[in-house]
Amino acid sequence: MKIFENILKKYWGYTKFRPLQLEIIRSVHSGVDTLGLMPTGGGKSITFQIAGLAKEGICIVVTPLIALMKDQVDSLRQKGIKAIAIYSGMNYKEIEIAYDNCTYGNVKFLYISPERLKTDMFRERIRNMNVNLLTIDEAHCISQWGYDFRPSYLEIIEIRNVIPTVPVLALTATATPDVVADIQNKLGFKRHNVLQTSFERKNLTYIVKQKEDKLGYILTICKKIRGAGIVYVKTRKQTKEIALALREMGVNTDFYHAGLDAQTRNLKQENWMKSHNMVMISTNAFGMGIDKPNVRFVLHFDMPESLEAYFQEAGRAGRDGLEAFAVLLYNKKDISNLKANFTKKFPDFKYIKNVYEALANYYQIEVGAAKGNVYDFFIDDFCKTFKFEIVKTYNSIKILEDEGYIVLSEAVETKSRVKFKLQRDDLYKFQVEHRQFDAFIKLLLRSYTGIFTEFCIISEEQLAKKVNAETDLIIKYLIALAKLGIISYYRAKQNPLIIYTEERLPTESLLFSYNDIETRKQKHEQRLQAIIEYVTNHSKCRSLQLLEYFGESNKMRCGNCDVCRKRNEIGVNTITFDYIVSDLKRIIGKKPASLHEIISQVSHSEQDVISVINYLLDHKKISYTGGSELLWNT
Repeated sequence: MKIFENILKKYWGYTKFRPLQLEIIRSVHSGVDTLGLMPTGGGKSITFQIAGLAKEGICIVVTPLIALMKDQVDSLRQKGIKAIAIYSGMNYKEIEIAYDNCTYGNVKFLYISPERLKTDMFRERIRNMNVNLLTIDEAHCISQWGYDFRPSYLEIIEIRNVIPTVPVLALTATATPDVVADIQNKLGFKRHNVLQTSFERKNLTYIVKQKEDKLGYILTICKKIRGAGIVYVKTRKQTKEIALALREMGVNTDFYHAGLDAQTRNLKQENWMKSHNMVMISTNAFGMGIDKPNVRFVLHFDMPESLEAYFQEAGRAGRDGLEAFAVLLYNKKDISNLKANFTKKFPDFKYIKNVYEALANYYQIEVGAAKGNVYDFFIDDFCKTFKFEIVKTYNSIKILEDEGYIVLSEAVETKSRVKFKLQRDDLYKFQVEHRQFDAFIKLLLRSYTGIFTEFCIISEEQLAKKVNAETDLIIKYLIALAKLGIISYYRAKQNPLIIYTEERLPTESLLFSYNDIETRKQKHEQRLQAIIEYVTNHSKCRSLQLLEYFGESNKMRCGNCDVCRKRNEIGVNTITFDYIVSDLKRIIGKKPASLHEIISQVSHSEQDVISVINYLLDHKKISYTGGSELLWNT
């Protein structure tokens, strides 16, 4: 079937698919529910985009990442493919028009945020759409066993009941075996169907270093590893401080975080994408949807909270298949801070209730009101007003979100939008009667197509340049026309949002899923222990540790990570090393033995056995019992 290859060539210019892409496309095209597990940078988006284009109708894409959603919509439109995004921050009229275009127009892709799923408007409108595919991106968010559980994803099963014959494609880059099983269960898969590539990245070298002088080590990495890089840090303040420090040392660097305005972020991102050697110092806000193939290293200045998050971020290095490095720095203080933050992750229920009550007071919401309402949210101001701790407050809001009371969206960047309210004939009459607006209206009509049928994204700055005017004058005209009822005009803004998914309740009526919260707490603690084990285990191949965490076994050690390189120094080949270790576990696994007894029972050279024993002693895998006998440490 050449239809898929033809679409790939027509819109993306490629002649061949990446591993697993074609298999996933064929699976959902045949109507089979499919879970696709593909590593970061593996080309997940193309699978549902080509599958959606290959059939009549519209593909609905559920994704929690608004920035990525809008990037993909822009990218599809540039290819001449009609796509629409509906997310928090849009007004009722915009949403209504978007749904109309999906139902009666030739829109091929509708991107929606998960909280949209439970609205009556969406459920009613989807019944009248010719849906060909339901795609769930970041599908791990549906599982309570996952690291980024989103309760709004649970509404998907209800949507499936509305469109029962439509196949589901679930996609994720990180999922443990438990999460894989839970995703299929939560989505109501008719049968188990997982298509997966190995998580192994043979071109990526994992390095973990315990360092007190982290800045000095970053400088070493920047000088040693030539090319573009990303350094992930915890706070916005760190991004600027580290970037400036490295710049003074001669490193081509910049900083990035979600608190920067949209224009600045876009400019920084573009400069980095074009550069061959720029190092971006960033929070985890950087990297979503970015596909820069020649990133030579990703360095974590601070310990991530989970191996899932680490694996995704580290995976942004070496997408061109050439050698690249994933470096993680830590010290004892990092581990203690990570453990301390764990207690803040799950505030007590009294604190959570106080935050809920304070939100209602902050927005002046009466009991029984606000369902479906959207509010700008500035956590710094909120916490300052009510004297709350930011971290505990944020986590309280996330628990309230998990319980289905509210949703906290990421920072939403909404560009300026305009739509004419009048039809062409009525608009012409207005122009005749109001000559002062005639030239400006003609400017809008010349600059934007489809402005009568849908909201068009506009740039006040570009309009000003066209007529050699000040931007403020353009805004003045737009506001004036809006007041006269000629246009609908919404100014650009960027901020997080609080959405009330249920009516505001009396605080004493709040109910919590105590068992579920306790389960999530236990799972979080397990993930915390897993990342600590990863950085502190200096005897097991880094790649093997990661692969086993994600359910892959029977893999060979990579031979390149810091652990393997250290092990290579003992001069014993991989196969011999593994055989000797296996023999040692058999001999001294439960009962101590002397070196002489061990050597007599192992069919390898004495020198190799002693080298392996010394290595294991250095890495505290075995130890002396007090005398001359050795015992395997359990």
